[in-house]
Amino acid sequence: MASGYRIAADIGGTFTDIACLSPDGTLTTAKTPTTPGDYAAAILTGIADVAGRLDLPVDRFDEILHASTIATNAILEGKGARTALVTTEGFRDVLEMRRIRVPRLYEPLYRKPAPLVPRRLRLEVPERLGPRGEVIRELDTEAVRAVADALAAHEVEAVAICFLHSYANPQHEMAVEQILRETLPEGTFICASHDVLPEIREYERTSTTVVNAYIGPVVSRYLCALQIRLRDAGVGGRLLMMQSSGGLLDIDRVIERPATVVESGPAAGVVGAARLGGKAGHGDVITFDMGGTTAKASLIEGGRLVSTDEYEVGGGISMSSALAKGGGYALRLPVIDVSEVGAGGGSIVRIDAGGALKVGPDSAGAVPGPACYDAGGTDATVTDANVVLGYLNPTALAGGSVPINARLSREAIERSVCEPLDRDLLDAAWGIHRLANSAMMRAVKAVSTYRGRDPRDFALFAFGGNGGIHAAALARELGMAKVIVPPGAGVFSAVGLLFTDHEVSRSNTFGRTLGPDRALPVDMAATFKRLEDTVRAELGTSPQLRLTWRAGLRYRGQGFELSIDIERGELDDASLPAIRAAFEAEHRRSYGHDLGDHAIEIVTLRAIGTIPPNGPQTIRDAGKPVVGTSGPSAEARAAYFGPDHGLLETPVVTRAHLSEAPRAGPLIVEEYEGTTIVPPDCTALRDAHGNIVIALASRASQ
Repeated sequence: MASGYRIAADIGGTFTDIACLSPDGTLTTAKTPTTPGDYAAAILTGIADVAGRLDLPVDRFDEILHASTIATNAILEGKGARTALVTTEGFRDVLEMRRIRVPRLYEPLYRKPAPLVPRRLRLEVPERLGPRGEVIRELDTEAVRAVADALAAHEVEAVAICFLHSYANPQHEMAVEQILRETLPEGTFICASHDVLPEIREYERTSTTVVNAYIGPVVSRYLCALQIRLRDAGVGGRLLMMQSSGGLLDIDRVIERPATVVESGPAAGVVGAARLGGKAGHGDVITFDMGGTTAKASLIEGGRLVSTDEYEVGGGISMSSALAKGGGYALRLPVIDVSEVGAGGGSIVRIDAGGALKVGPDSAGAVPGPACYDAGGTDATVTDANVVLGYLNPTALAGGSVPINARLSREAIERSVCEPLDRDLLDAAWGIHRLANSAMMRAVKAVSTYRGRDPRDFALFAFGGNGGIHAAALARELGMAKVIVPPGAGVFSAVGLLFTDHEVSRSNTFGRTLGPDRALPVDMAATFKRLEDTVRAELGTSPQLRLTWRAGLRYRGQGFELSIDIERGELDDASLPAIRAAFEAEHRRSYGHDLGDHAIEIVTLRAIGTIPPNGPQTIRDAGKPVVGTSGPSAEARAAYFGPDHGLLETPVVTRAHLSEAPRAGPLIVEEYEGTTIVPPDCTALRDAHGNIVIALASRASQ
């Protein structure tokens, strides 16, 4: 019998965050250090902690919702499977040639990232299809068997199959997949592009299929082991995982298409911001998620998430901007538009060869962690700087579960920064804090300025373990007037999972010109309905199932598409002008102009099915401390706010101490999951939905 309790776990580089929503909407959270050697251990510890505080047996959780960076880390660290690529004869080097783009204009010696599949494991097969799926050259099955034998000899763990124009006719890929499964050892991960991405663009389709294969065994081993560990611990609820698109998916489906969860962790917090922020009237926000390893940003406009199917991962800054491509591995799947930089609380501080201060991108992580954790780490980090500045509790974090040794922070910064640069301790810590903000500003600009949006027109919606510490200063640098820190901010990606839909989407290349063609709307509707059938088969029957149609369109001659929603139903000639108008409006919004009567091409069609989450859609008593939290350890402490304000005795309060009446800064709002800094000349209040709203000085006075 269903109990109504749902629990979510988000694994970060430093902490694993747990959030549980009770049937009455009460939120209970926990933070536990991430265990890199055994990620499941931290999840089980957090679940047991929450269950104990609720006096609830662990078998009472109906659903376990999960977000993780396991797939992303496998790519970034080069620790994926030994992968091979089987492709059309003559197309072996698609992964090498990429899009012939150099992302760094003034770096003539720039070197592309090494392909995930080395050339010796990229094998060709004689076959050829035309763009409409017509067979130009039959598949050479004997050559396929020779390739299968060679791959067996190489002891590959995964194989990606990608043939020219297989999106129009998958028969050759299907035949090769069958031969490989008959020849290679059981357990070899095999995927074909017609199943992963049945769309045009040879490089993007090949890259996405290769990424899917490369991370397949890693993700499969992790999720299968997690299921076993949960079951052995008595946690028997349904396990779902966050997709990059912002929807939950059953674990079995994730194991089949692991590329859908490459940006799993960042997506959850953005969904939570859209759902909970929207209910509080904050529809236009830039999310700012700062954890222990990275900082991430995304745009929410009019309450709607900004999504894309053009993404690169592993290029220094993971992002989807059409203005900066070629630095990572292309991933052409629905992704919430998130930019990410290597700057977090655990980012290591050092002096570079030129004598300049540098923050990140490498991190101290959970083990050994910042110096102040007293767990063996000796490098100074951003967290250590925040301890020295007085922003963080000098004795313990997370309700006392993470002891802090402030002396070790001071010693690490003195050794790493003060002595080499001959700087005062507070001056050095302030410099680290400002430099971290500068690095994180790249992520915010990537989703705003680089997209033609002015960040001053948005509020900054801050979360993550360190988001509240840096948000006000970062917003000021960007000229923004308001910061919003939601309830459970320090574990907000886990909170976001609790308000996320179960989602499946399927797409196919369409390739027709939008114009007066009687067959066009009929063919579009038929394709959408075929995609819908696949979505329904995966999601199952539910009276709450919602279906959406989406199309990727472009002006003829353009290289990339813009996505628009298509009104679902019977399409006819009268539907075509509305489709054109919607595309032109999106083109003006994105690029500032349209091309008038220029021909428009319908490139891809996509059907999306969603089922809303079970249980409450809001957090009950969001302004009060969540279950198991404690108040601040002191009434005030000295905090440094830069040379303009100096060292100030600053009140330390909880969220519950704030009201709807603005309170002047400086303030330190200390909670179980994280800390929020309200600088001098700012005010803070708690709105009716429990959000901390920080008002910065007006633009005119800045």
